[in-house]
Amino acid sequence: MKNKNFWLAAHVFVILVLAMGASALAKAPESRHFNGLINDYSPATIGGKVVGPWEIRGHWSLKLKDESRLADFSAVVNMELSDGAIVEGVAQVDVPASRTAHTHHITMTDATVSPDTSVCPPFTPAATPAIGPGYVISGPVSVTSNGSAAGFEAKGPSTLRACVTGGPEVQFSNITLEFMGQAPTHFGTQAIHGVVRKATSERHDDSHR
Repeated sequence: MKNKNFWLAAHVFVILVLAMGASALAKAPESRHFNGLINDYSPATIGGKVVGPWEIRGHWSLKLKDESRLADFSAVVNMELSDGAIVEGVAQVDVPASRTAHTHHITMTDATVSPDTSVCPPFTPAATPAIGPGYVISGPVSVTSNGSAAGFEAKGPSTLRACVTGGPEVQFSNITLEFMGQAPTHFGTQAIHGVVRKATSERHDDSHR
């Protein structure tokens, strides 16, 4: 009788352990990863002065963590004066150095995440369907220029709002970057546009950390 009760208790214990493990796995925090490209132009006039337009090209990545409450964002971009800058008299034909090519590394760490895409710039052209559900990532931003702190950073802090959105056919298709603070003195106040190349999600177990 005692042996029967022992094995019954052992079976119940094993079932409970398995159930607890399955429950923990089901509740494991999920992280989402996005990456893509940035392709856009700045306005010709920034801060009341004709300085462009600049071509802005690069790659970006985003990791949503802590059940999508916080996020890490990074982008690497090249900027150089476009052909439009020649028309504006800012750059010269057949003078590569006049294009003023340079690089930027743009990073946000533990930025806040919001589902309120109503703050995001509308899609263009106007016939495009309205913005669907997505993620809005915002917070203090660090920007380098050719590997050093960007010149405008000495004048004060900047913030960045990144919107990852899409439509009924592709849930996550677009990204826009909007700088605030000192950064717009270089990038302008308009939204910088890009595309979502890949979106993935994974569950992970932090219990061993």
